[in-house]
Amino acid sequence: MTVVEQRWAVIGLVINAFIWGVSWWPLRELQTAGFHPLWSTLLVFVPALLFAGMWYRAAWRGVLFSSGLWALALAAGATNVGFNWAVTTGDVIRVVLLFYTMPAWAIPLAWWLLGERPSTAALLRLVLAFIGVWLVLWEPGTGWPVPKDLADILALGSGFLFALNNVLLRRTHQHTGGERVLAMFLGGVVLNALVAGGGLALGLLALPEPNFMASPNWPLVAAGLSASLVVGNLALQFGASRLRSATTSIIMLSELLFASVSSMVLGAAVFQTRIGLGAAFIVAAAVMAALERAPNTAAKHHTNAA
Repeated sequence: MTVVEQRWAVIGLVINAFIWGVSWWPLRELQTAGFHPLWSTLLVFVPALLFAGMWYRAAWRGVLFSSGLWALALAAGATNVGFNWAVTTGDVIRVVLLFYTMPAWAIPLAWWLLGERPSTAALLRLVLAFIGVWLVLWEPGTGWPVPKDLADILALGSGFLFALNNVLLRRTHQHTGGERVLAMFLGGVVLNALVAGGGLALGLLALPEPNFMASPNWPLVAAGLSASLVVGNLALQFGASRLRSATTSIIMLSELLFASVSSMVLGAAVFQTRIGLGAAFIVAAAVMAALERAPNTAAKHHTNAA
């Protein structure tokens, strides 16, 4: 690989991290326009799925007839349900940090599904990550640190599901990259449709009522986010296939930076010293996880596909 190609690979990963780091803003714009996060995700993911389905036409048969890829699709879809809902309604920095506990959840999941007994370093990562979670969740004077609202619960849950998504990516290594990408986009559509449909049937969710007065440009926002997800996925595929997995994983942590800076500038989050300290523990665990991975294994990011 040439130096120029390597630089473009890094740029591709940064582009993907930037798209996901600022994705909270268009999702909130769509909420202002009258779309619950579940409807927003469908609005954005359906066009992306159609594009991916045409781009990876040969992958459909493998996806539809593989139980392993359907498991991957459901894990990726559930990740998106939780993350997009949480980042739309909660404090962006808290949500993204709790989501990035993925390296901690991956340890027991890999032990259970892949038979990988955790090393001493892995157990240390687990401790670091949960110290970080404790600091993020702890509110002085309120007792034990527990999730304070639905956004916290969804963020933690989607971090767990992201870890499951990544473990299943490794378990389905015999499938092509196109099949796995298509499965993750398909899961984003199917799971959001099922949850939204269930909420609608139970009277817990209303049909979207687009409000052009509150957000007159919402169709452009939705189209822009959908196109950005496709661009981000292609950029991820280009970068992750050319760089070591450790390099890929560490670069993707820049999503935390993009999310934190953009949310503070736009008033969607408030920085606190305690949160910053928790972030340091969580990022340290993620970096340790990245450096421990095999050098030739391509890393995959959430579709958030995944």
